[in-house]
Amino acid sequence: RITVMSTGIGPDNIDIVMNELDALVNIDLETRKPKEALTSLNIIRIGTSGSLQADIPVDSFVMSTFGLGLDNMLRSYLIDEISDQQMENDFIAHTNWDAKKGRPYVIACSEKLERIIESPEMHKGITATAGGFYGPQGRVLRLNIQDENLNNKMDNFKTNGTRITNLEMETGAIYGLGLLLGHQCLSLNAIIANRASGTFSEDPYKAVDAL
Repeated sequence: RITVMSTGIGPDNIDIVMNELDALVNIDLETRKPKEALTSLNIIRIGTSGSLQADIPVDSFVMSTFGLGLDNMLRSYLIDEISDQQMENDFIAHTNWDAKKGRPYVIACSEKLERIIESPEMHKGITATAGGFYGPQGRVLRLNIQDENLNNKMDNFKTNGTRITNLEMETGAIYGLGLLLGHQCLSLNAIIANRASGTFSEDPYKAVDAL
């Protein structure tokens, strides 16, 4: 059975959605205790994002092989055994990450779903997940931000041949909670803006429908 639902924006909403989806299938709602036989869901995010790379144009598609969480939400859970700590260290060193913002985390996608859905039309890479829309993504209105060069640093970050392709607000949280709870998760993004070239999709709804 396929169910389509909206999550809302940001890791905080993902925390609600992922835990409650799991509760629906893996907790006995009468006894409020976990079921003996657990169900693993296939969870595929279809969303929008901005590309950080000039060669990933608007209206193209990105499959997130890793989620790079910049948001701290997932650090409320026990994630050391599921996160890629070497990639985290590489990112921290490359960006001179300020420890006061908390430690970034890196979680891999479901290899099973990646094999099923991958295609030549899909770009692949690390999707950075920000904890907010303005300052956390380098946008400035009236407030100064802690690291005005962070997006440029992310543009040229590469580890084990993998680069950061795009920036959004959900993927890292989905991957982390999904893996902890035993679900298969994959994030797909329609690119509706290219930050490197300053271009925007003329019809983002068409791009999402195509994805």
